[in-house]
Amino acid sequence: MFSGTNDCVVTQGRLLTHSNFGLEEVNVPEMANHPAAGYTCKANGENSQRPVSGSDRSSRHRSESECELNPFVKSFARLCSRDQEERAAALEELSQAVLLCLEVDRPGSPRLNKQTLLHLLRLSRSCPLQEVRGKATELLRTAQENGVEVPRALASGPSAFIHSKQMMKEGPDQDILIESFLSSGRVDHFTMVMALHPAYLSCFLRTQHALLELDGPLPRHWRHYIAIMAAARHHCPYLVQQHSAGFLEAGGEESWLSDLQHAPTKLRSLQTLNKLLAHRPWLITQQHIQELVCPGADPRWSLAELIHAVVLMAHAHSLCSFVWGCGLNPEPDHIGGYTFQPPSPGHLPRSPHSPAHEDGRQELVDGAMEVEVLMKRMVELQQQQEEEECTQEEMVTRFERERSESIPTAVVRGAPPELVLHLVEDPEFRYEDFAPRGEQAPPTMRAQDYSWEDHGYSLVNRLLPDMGQLLDEKFQVVSNLTYHRMAMHEGVDTHTLRKALWNYIHCLYGIRYDDYDYGSVNVLLERSLKVFVKTMACHPEQTTARIYNAFWRHFRHSEKVHANLIVMEARLQAALLYTLRAITHYMR
Repeated sequence: MFSGTNDCVVTQGRLLTHSNFGLEEVNVPEMANHPAAGYTCKANGENSQRPVSGSDRSSRHRSESECELNPFVKSFARLCSRDQEERAAALEELSQAVLLCLEVDRPGSPRLNKQTLLHLLRLSRSCPLQEVRGKATELLRTAQENGVEVPRALASGPSAFIHSKQMMKEGPDQDILIESFLSSGRVDHFTMVMALHPAYLSCFLRTQHALLELDGPLPRHWRHYIAIMAAARHHCPYLVQQHSAGFLEAGGEESWLSDLQHAPTKLRSLQTLNKLLAHRPWLITQQHIQELVCPGADPRWSLAELIHAVVLMAHAHSLCSFVWGCGLNPEPDHIGGYTFQPPSPGHLPRSPHSPAHEDGRQELVDGAMEVEVLMKRMVELQQQQEEEECTQEEMVTRFERERSESIPTAVVRGAPPELVLHLVEDPEFRYEDFAPRGEQAPPTMRAQDYSWEDHGYSLVNRLLPDMGQLLDEKFQVVSNLTYHRMAMHEGVDTHTLRKALWNYIHCLYGIRYDDYDYGSVNVLLERSLKVFVKTMACHPEQTTARIYNAFWRHFRHSEKVHANLIVMEARLQAALLYTLRAITHYMR
């Protein structure tokens, strides 16, 4: 839908950002090499599971002795070399190591364990380098022919909503996927889907890398644990597993993952703020901040620590919206992403953790006509706004009408998986409409009184240097990103549609722009789109294939993903604004 004004590419471990002034060099994120989160097995594909300790996991800090015990570690690491000959040598070394494992009669030969098999599975499914992907597939087949039970992925692609053939047709940016693999050793499903919009993905990865890896007030394992607590609020096993792997790799205590009560009191003290940020951020007040940072608080958070934690939580909450909104499948090496069971004839088992599949087929409608109607409305709206001026009273009335509109939500899912449930405190606390019909609403936040540009940006940058700049760049990129097309039409100005999406999310969160006519929202956003947007932003764990398929039926999937990015970032900014306002009031 929506070519970005700033195009980003990645090269030689650095990001080069195209701008009007040439190339600006910034760090490429170093992402963790995550094995299957939290579990390993005995050997040769046995499917028994037990928690692993930090020493069992693949880690950047693995010792030489561990590498000697596992002949695959160095080979897997060398596959990320930028030297093609080095990668070819690593593939040959890997092949020889697998063949050695299969020689069961040789005394002292190592065993092909589950972690190695899952690593090969992941490479065979998601590595953007064809020679690596092909060799991993060949080695799994060889192992199977030699009697080893090998895993297979439960999903055919990164998204349950977007067919893998459609993903390839719309063309995720291969260069940025290759660089992601060379930098981190893996390409995650959210990276694959975001790669449909490489300019945004570059900014996203920079921000996430800074939050999780660069110098800051919080230790690395705490950062991942805070992200786990946040992802659990939205019942998101995908992110819980991702960050559990990062947590253990960073030296985190395994017992913390089994129950919140094993985590330090200081981390648990974030729970109230966490649930408000996730579900009703407009309820956050300076009292919540004071309880955490005032001199008498026990334990006490510094303002810098608290800002870091707040941005981490809001980042994870909004990323949950993207994960559920795009129907991301579990990674091939995640629990729920693979099986050792052979496929039943004519039936492909589905992951129990995939977003709920429904029959998304719609009645036959003239979707092309829907696109034409929307384009006509956009033109008419622009002309109308140029010719007419609404009074301030009418603008307020239209805002109130929009925020109190009753938009139905999806059928509530069943109980969250145990992987998530034991990490959630007060699971019954959920989103409620900012202004339920017939009830007294909290005071609206006027953007003119407290905004990101005039207030939030400088506060974040002051307490967490450079983070305000990184967030601002991401907000700017997603707001300005456009490809000047809409469905089958080229040369289209989609500014009004993108702005309506952004402002509708902020409206749901009780944020009003005095200079925006909220009548535009009803003109441009059909009801099925509003249902999807509200579900994804306010209770993403209830997103279904039917809701995803119901809106913009003639649009490309990349355009729907673009809409998801707008929703994710608008939600992130709204949650941050309420918390930052509370911190500002505390500091006065």
